[in-house]
Amino acid sequence: MTTKRYADGVKQLGWPPFPGRLWQRNYYEHIIRDEESLNRIREYIANNPLQWDLDRENPNLP
Repeated sequence: MTTKRYADGVKQLGWPPFPGRLWQRNYYEHIIRDEESLNRIREYIANNPLQWDLDRENPNLP
């Protein structure tokens, strides 16, 4: 529904088009079942931005 509304806004309301993909590929949800799982996700959230320089989706990557 979000993609349709956005596309309609671009076509009918003059919204700027999004360059590239609107949604991230291979995304999945994860159910947090215990404290260990919660801590792994917290660590991922805290450390993931540090990996941006190596990410193939980074437009500034040579």
